[in-house]
Amino acid sequence: MTVRALNSIFQQWNVTSGNQWNISGEPCTGIALGTGFGPDSDFQKDDNNPAIICNCTFDSNTTCHITRLKIWRLNRQGVILEELAALTHLIELRLDKNVFTGTLPAFIGNFSALEVLQLAHNQFYGQIPREIGNLQKLTMLALSSNNFSGSLPPELGNLVNLQLLYLDSCGAGGEIPSTFANLQNLIDMWAPDNPFSGKIPAFIGNWRKLDRLRLYGNNFEGPIPASFSNLTSLRDLRIGDLQNFSSSLGFITNLTNLTNLVIRNALVSGPIPTDIFRLDKLVTLDLSFNNISGPLPPRLVNMSSLVSLFLGNNSLSGSLLPDKNDRLQNIDLSYNQLSGIFPRWVKPTWKMANLQLNLVANNFKFDSTNISDLPGLECLQRDFPCNRNTTPYSGFAIKCGGSEMRSANGILFENENRTTLGPASFYLVQDKWGVSNGGITIDNENPSFIQSTTVEVNNTRYPELFRTSRKSPSSLRYYGLGLKNGPYTVSLYFAETVFNQNRNTWQGHAKRLFDIYIQGNRRQKDFDISQEAGGVGRALIKDFNVNVTQGFLEIHLFWAGKGTCCIPEQGDYGLLISALRVSAGFSVNKKSKTGMIVGIVAGVASVFILLAFGLYVKRRRSKHGDEEEFLGMGPKVNTYTYGELRNATADFSPSNLLGEGGFGPVYKGMLNDGTIVAVKKLSVASHHGKSQFIAEISTISAVQHWNLVKLHGSCIEGARRLLVYEYLENKSLDQALFGKSHVRLDWSTRFNICLGTARGLAYLHEESRPRIVHRDVKASNILLDGELCPKISDFGLAKLYDDKKTHMSTRVAGTIGYLAPEYAMRGHLTSKADVFGFGVVCLEILSGRPNYDEKLEPEQKYLLQWAWTLHESKRELELIDPALTSYDKKQATRMIGVALMCVQASPSLRPAMSRVIAMLSGDVKVNAALTKPSYLTDWDFSDTTFFEDEPTTPSQSTTIPTTTSTSTGVESMSSPIIKPELVNNASLREGR
Repeated sequence: MTVRALNSIFQQWNVTSGNQWNISGEPCTGIALGTGFGPDSDFQKDDNNPAIICNCTFDSNTTCHITRLKIWRLNRQGVILEELAALTHLIELRLDKNVFTGTLPAFIGNFSALEVLQLAHNQFYGQIPREIGNLQKLTMLALSSNNFSGSLPPELGNLVNLQLLYLDSCGAGGEIPSTFANLQNLIDMWAPDNPFSGKIPAFIGNWRKLDRLRLYGNNFEGPIPASFSNLTSLRDLRIGDLQNFSSSLGFITNLTNLTNLVIRNALVSGPIPTDIFRLDKLVTLDLSFNNISGPLPPRLVNMSSLVSLFLGNNSLSGSLLPDKNDRLQNIDLSYNQLSGIFPRWVKPTWKMANLQLNLVANNFKFDSTNISDLPGLECLQRDFPCNRNTTPYSGFAIKCGGSEMRSANGILFENENRTTLGPASFYLVQDKWGVSNGGITIDNENPSFIQSTTVEVNNTRYPELFRTSRKSPSSLRYYGLGLKNGPYTVSLYFAETVFNQNRNTWQGHAKRLFDIYIQGNRRQKDFDISQEAGGVGRALIKDFNVNVTQGFLEIHLFWAGKGTCCIPEQGDYGLLISALRVSAGFSVNKKSKTGMIVGIVAGVASVFILLAFGLYVKRRRSKHGDEEEFLGMGPKVNTYTYGELRNATADFSPSNLLGEGGFGPVYKGMLNDGTIVAVKKLSVASHHGKSQFIAEISTISAVQHWNLVKLHGSCIEGARRLLVYEYLENKSLDQALFGKSHVRLDWSTRFNICLGTARGLAYLHEESRPRIVHRDVKASNILLDGELCPKISDFGLAKLYDDKKTHMSTRVAGTIGYLAPEYAMRGHLTSKADVFGFGVVCLEILSGRPNYDEKLEPEQKYLLQWAWTLHESKRELELIDPALTSYDKKQATRMIGVALMCVQASPSLRPAMSRVIAMLSGDVKVNAALTKPSYLTDWDFSDTTFFEDEPTTPSQSTTIPTTTSTSTGVESMSSPIIKPELVNNASLREGR
């Protein structure tokens, strides 16, 4: 019966045992007879998953029973099955980190031997069953990160042997039952981010074995019970977000084993105890956002173990202490009433190299003796004095956590990317705007305050704006200083780029909640980026109206303890913002009489300048007749002089040569501002290059996407034509795939490259305005940045198209091996031509080989033909690059299926790129390829790029049937005339 139950459970939950035990017959064999105790036991090993442990000592060693069952972190879906009730001898049931749902059945209370019940990180709902209270032997109960409702069952107070109780983000609420007073063996109690209410029970002070206690992000009322002074075994105490009644800190001085003490936003008043130095093991002390008053205790900053001290947003007075220990490196004393002189440990000559010190919004005075000690702090004291009497300005924009950039609608977002903005820090930019941060993630050894992402952010015209974000685990403020008084709109730019997008995984249910304050007023409570944006990886702009009256603006993002703490890792919570903009709600063009005079003078001067410029342009036009075509085209980009680019590339030194394309060489260069770029130098002798040069500038400057290469600008001087691109340090995909670079691509990287390329093409085809067909999708035109994120490049052949038409008729341009048959044979161009090229690239990524390889056996030379042969014989996975030591079989099967659909002969059978993305992501089923891919032996080719100018008269024919021979010496089938540009470049001849 037990075997049948286990088989049924695994089948319904889509779980396989591998070869670790004999599931078909007697399961209690092999590793299932191993040990189940301790972190190094067979049962606990990560690679033994799913796992069972059997005990075969029942009935005088004649009967075996399953005593431990683990299905951990496998993203299994379903409900708790009735068959589980047959496993009556379970000691441990571990189903955490899956996507199980439904209610918990009452029969769980029948597992009388159960000691460990781990159901955390699922999607269970309903009330927690009171029958769990029957499990008298239970030592661990983990219900974290679920969707339970109702109150905690009083019956849980019967679990007198319970040592570990994890309830964070479980969903239960109400008051803590009085029966919990019986849980005096508790060592860990976590209960953050739940709607628990009422008083914090005083009986918790009798849980004297407690090692860790976390009570924050709830609806508890103060005060903190004085009985907490009995918890002398505590090493980690975190309490916060209390309501209505104030607390004192008198109880803490007995807790001498503490290493982490966080009592934050808890209505604490009164002074810090002067004998706090007794807590000599304390590493982190956070008492921020309270109403603590009085001076700093004399020995506070000399505590021997203290590393981080957060006392911001209190009412502390007096001066800074004269000496501090060398270990103390994070000190936040912002928003207090401190004053006096700076001690020597603040001075640059004495200051520790890694010291973080935030003294914003205090009462320090500055003169020539101290103004250079902490640059900018003089402007960020309580009255925020700077720019009060200067000419006011009327707005600014900041790229939070990133470099300066200009959005698609021309807004300049100034850079705010200092890595030194850490746990307790601030800085000021040109006395105009500033930023202040306070807080640290205790559970993360290497906390990051800037989030960089490769997640594709949707729902925006400028995804680059969301590539980086500023993070903070506690409190982040931005200031505007010297603004013109009046109404403003504060626009905050958000996108959730940390959490998983897939709701079918346990990681896909993380929650980030924080509050938004503007000018000290809370404008939004429990703000959830992904919920308001409609999902993870979607852009959201929140607008708030505000009135500036004293030239000062404060934007404050504050974490109030809500949200999941530990998905996907501990410490993944807090604030996240990508950019902000402050724009005036009044006319900024009104001028005084003085301004009118200045304007008139400037206008007259402008007329003379324009006249002079007109004469200059006329002379230039006579000298270079075709220059006007470049100067007058579409969207404008940055322009560089030839001298600038010559200096940037060390006079186009061969040592800076990155590669040679059809239009000319590409060089690495460094601009005057330190930006590393790639400079594409159009060959002067290339007649074809002129129209493609115009196409490339006008096309790529009109679109912006994370998976498209960024065009910085161009140079047009006489016959010289140069394009300046972002530099991609890992060069092209073909070099990485085919062994001509140091880059090695593992499976997940290959899959993400395929998915990212699909997203870039989907943007061109379906989202950009205008819509674009690239026409030359191939591995050498996909570049890889430092994080191996793909960027589609080389838009010299791109075509704008009208999706109301069935196709465009045009001369053929592209690369043999990637050309769709209807385009190559008849010149019929649609976005489905790019889909075909993508399918070929996808197969190259899978196989690690080019689309044609003369050195292989005849049946394998043509990649498409070989892939179809393997597909017909159901051996698709033999296509996978043997250099891959491991890969995801499900993803690989999907990729092969998608690739074969993309290279179907009929364009109507090829999917749109948006559907390709859905199929690759597993959101849509991959249909079986219907017909043999075309273009298998239509060309016996080496890879050469072909170009043809557009017809100049209607009489020109699009295609002319002919018979051509290739370098392989095999005659091709009927095909159009396509004139090759002869480039002596091996990469163009080797199937790239």
